[in-house]
Amino acid sequence: MTAQTPPPIPFAASLPEQVSFDRRELSSILTLYGRMVALGEWRDYGISMLRDMAVFSVFRRTAEHPLYRIEKRPRLRGKQGMYAVVGMDGQTLRRGHDLAAVLRVLEAKLIRAVD
Repeated sequence: MTAQTPPPIPFAASLPEQVSFDRRELSSILTLYGRMVALGEWRDYGISMLRDMAVFSVFRRTAEHPLYRIEKRPRLRGKQGMYAVVGMDGQTLRRGHDLAAVLRVLEAKLIRAVD
């Protein structure tokens, strides 16, 4: 008697893989994060990698709601852009196809903090 292979799961191919930030994206985010930490604006961060999105959350203090969330949603790549910066209130501050352009909304806050 030979062992039979189980039938393929019909929806397995449609399940998305875990979404994460690549090295270049994470480098851009951490560069901005380091500058904001040096100014005393941000103190902690968290990274979540889910099936449909990756999130870099920025906190003023540990164990509070994030000030900002930098999101990567590959499914929105062909529409309004896969990168977004979301504020504490859930409002999308900027969305686009280029991470550096999307992060400029937070860099504007960096310039105001220096003044």
